[in-house]
Amino acid sequence: MKRKISLTLIMSMVLVLLVTSAVGANAKTNPIYQKVAAEKEVILATTTSTQDSGLLDYMLPTFEKRFNVKVKVIAVGTGQAIQLGKDKNADVVLVHSRKAEDEFVRDGFGHKAHDVMYNQFLIVGPKNDPANIKSAKSAADAFKKIAGSNSKFISRGDDSGTHKKELSILSKAGIKPEGKWYVSAGQGMGETLRMGEEMGAYVLTDEATYLTNKTGLINLSPTDKDLFNPYGIIQVTGTKKPHTANELIWFFISPEGQSMINQFGRNQYGKNLFVPDAKRR
Repeated sequence: MKRKISLTLIMSMVLVLLVTSAVGANAKTNPIYQKVAAEKEVILATTTSTQDSGLLDYMLPTFEKRFNVKVKVIAVGTGQAIQLGKDKNADVVLVHSRKAEDEFVRDGFGHKAHDVMYNQFLIVGPKNDPANIKSAKSAADAFKKIAGSNSKFISRGDDSGTHKKELSILSKAGIKPEGKWYVSAGQGMGETLRMGEEMGAYVLTDEATYLTNKTGLINLSPTDKDLFNPYGIIQVTGTKKPHTANELIWFFISPEGQSMINQFGRNQYGKNLFVPDAKRR
């Protein structure tokens, strides 16, 4: 079995190298290359987790070098990223709130929507676990224990994908996001984690940002499908950079891009921070 797995991995790597070499060799003779290079820049509005985890710094230089184009990244919460798309201040959005993404496409603001990758949301907290959420049977149950014990919880409070997920779990648990236990940070994920550590509080976080930001908070998450965290990439309707936007999306969902996502984080963290999952919606 190990030999079969090894041969499969080797064949996949060889295929990616062949595709990469072919693309690199043919890029400047491909008509699309001239169109992309002429557009010079494309704006990617994305959630903070793709930036803070280092994924974009790892992937985008390959794309920029190939097409001689600049990808300008605006890393904000998912709600703000989608609003940038609606206002035509971005060409592509890469975010993680499926309901908001579907509304964005349904209302005509975006098209060419694809799943890209996924990981998990985690509920992290202090080692002494004052709310005893280690015994929780679900994410909703964990939030009931936090609120019921009046333990501190730090919310991002910024309309991000993580904030939207938190609110959906609270709604499922029948808990209003208010009271002394509930602190709204209005900050990105990394800063919210640092606040959680300083205050000995619980935090809902995406897995990649948690692993790439060292804090004293530990993972106390129950196993729950509600903590699934999928990411989508969508072209903004009416973008003035259609060729670059299209190629950027293709780069993320291509065998090469998916292979890069699959490798990202393995050497440093012993596992990939995102799981590739490309498919057209």
